[in-house]
Amino acid sequence: MSAHTSPSRLAALLAPFLHDRLLHVLLLLMLLLWLPQPAAASQFVHWIDWPTITTLSGLLLLTKGVEASGYLAHLGRLIINRLARERSLALFLVGMSALLSTVLTNDVALFIVVPLTLSLRGIAGLPIGRLVIFEALAVNAGSLLTPIGNPQNILLWQLSGQSFAAFTWQMAPLALGSMALLLLATALAFPGQRIHAELHDDASGYQPGLLWSCALLYIGFIVALESGHALWGLAAVLAGIALLRPALLLAVDWSLIAVFMLMFVDIRLLTGLPLVHHWTDAVAGLSSGSLYLTALLASQLISNVPATILLVKYSSAYKVLAYAVNAGGFGCVLGSLANLIALRMAGERGIWLRFHLYSLPALLLAGVLGYCLL
Repeated sequence: MSAHTSPSRLAALLAPFLHDRLLHVLLLLMLLLWLPQPAAASQFVHWIDWPTITTLSGLLLLTKGVEASGYLAHLGRLIINRLARERSLALFLVGMSALLSTVLTNDVALFIVVPLTLSLRGIAGLPIGRLVIFEALAVNAGSLLTPIGNPQNILLWQLSGQSFAAFTWQMAPLALGSMALLLLATALAFPGQRIHAELHDDASGYQPGLLWSCALLYIGFIVALESGHALWGLAAVLAGIALLRPALLLAVDWSLIAVFMLMFVDIRLLTGLPLVHHWTDAVAGLSSGSLYLTALLASQLISNVPATILLVKYSSAYKVLAYAVNAGGFGCVLGSLANLIALRMAGERGIWLRFHLYSLPALLLAGVLGYCLL
């Protein structure tokens, strides 16, 4: 049995690395950027922001445990079966997406909510694609609230040295404003017509024990991060998951960690090129307003996480950057990796174009709101 199990587990561990196209592109880019500056190889390990990698690793483990418990999806089905109108269903799914993204990160929130939404395809006339689009917008709006809602916030939180509460308080005006606008848009975009959702649900397979155990580990991990003991916190999470459900250690998408490590290295190699170095040096002298607009535009061009990694090297205006790169998650589909995840999961023809009909106005509103709140 074990002879067959070990290769299958190894295959499960390697599969994300073999199929992650973003990882392959970043690896190829690293090799190309490394050729003109071969001596830089000795600095690769120093360029990676290890506190951010440690934090992200712990969160990946914990959120995988929460996801594997299946309990949140179970509760979602129970609530959906009691909703009688399309507008109330849309408001619930958008609100659920935003709320989960504040504590489970934006991509994990999508992995819970989008499959729930796709299971509603049997209901005649229900605009599944539009629901998924609004869920993508919701996780961008919700995740910006907390330091652990998305990768760019994790990095900015670690660098700023703020407490969990202080960072959240700083982001609250933009998060609340963005969510208020999104909920208003949701109410307008979905009619009040009656629906009858009947999702099959068998609670016997769900594991509330795993959910609550991960919740306790989650609290302990945040306390460890706050007290400057991230490595001890990660060690406790690893030990806890190994005891609760050792298979989850292999089920986590570790290729995501490799992606972020490569992002740190690639950005530093890129800024080491003379032409790029000349441009990026000018970032340090930008005013708050100019820095905000630069970060907003950079998020549209290269996505908000690489934009954050690039700009924190030249500016310590962390609040300005946090507002800009989070608002920059809206707009172009490349603005946030969460957008790509949601649309790929939906798998509808034409959804990529339709996404921009809603996301570009969202970028304009969030961008102006963030600028006014600085």
